[in-house]
Amino acid sequence: MSKLNLLQKLMLTGVASAITATSGSLLVTPSALAATVFRDSGNIGDTVDAFRAALGDPNNGNAPGSFSVGRREINWDAGIVPFDMPPDFFNKTVTRGAEFSTDAGNEFGVSNPSVGDPDFPDNKFDSLNPTYSGEFMTFSDPRLFTPLGTNVMETNFFVPGSDMPAAVSGFGAVFTDVDLPDITKIEYFDIQGNLLASEFVDPDPQGLSFLGVSFDAPILFNVKITLGNTPIGSNDDPGNNVDVVVLDDFIYGEPNKVPEPATTLGLLALGVFGADLLRKRQPNR
Repeated sequence: MSKLNLLQKLMLTGVASAITATSGSLLVTPSALAATVFRDSGNIGDTVDAFRAALGDPNNGNAPGSFSVGRREINWDAGIVPFDMPPDFFNKTVTRGAEFSTDAGNEFGVSNPSVGDPDFPDNKFDSLNPTYSGEFMTFSDPRLFTPLGTNVMETNFFVPGSDMPAAVSGFGAVFTDVDLPDITKIEYFDIQGNLLASEFVDPDPQGLSFLGVSFDAPILFNVKITLGNTPIGSNDDPGNNVDVVVLDDFIYGEPNKVPEPATTLGLLALGVFGADLLRKRQPNR
């Protein structure tokens, strides 16, 4: 069998992408299989920078709408971010295209609030537990992020500043104080709920860890993050199997609008037609 030429690859990739978008039972997208994992603990700076480079420049910041290149980042450190942060704050107030949810009331906290915030003072969530100021390290000083009432949260992506669902080409996060192995993790899903990747975070007690996965195309629709095995508020006690973990920076690809159903079906028809045409042109073996 001869190798596929470039046109064939493009046609077949279009078929696979369209099928995946229209039928969650067929996870055949080459991009979904081409996942690159970035994992590190301790001195994570170089790995974080490599993940940024994989997603692409520039950092598009708070610019509303979608762009053909670049990425988005959230470091929680702006003074306008409240201690009790609304789940859509980083889409509707600060337009970066990420909204968060939990199964425990959709409540989130951002440490070290500004003077004047009702929850000031607070140092690394020591208003929730006085031991935390010495427990958690920051990657970008001074603030950290956590769901409240649960240790599991999800992130969905939108065209920044809108209600239009979007997909991204990768997602990564900085974790602080991962004590126990094979518990803290990120799960990556496409728009049909197919699991694209599931990776554990490397431990670094009272230190920093990073995990990110990038894909060859914007197919990532949702991520589920599990932080240790205990919601924030309890004493961190890994010797007794209690691991409390919080988050710092989020880094993800530029949110791209999910195609309308008619567009997706059109891509499917075009891809099937192109693949059939190429097949007919192949010489008989």
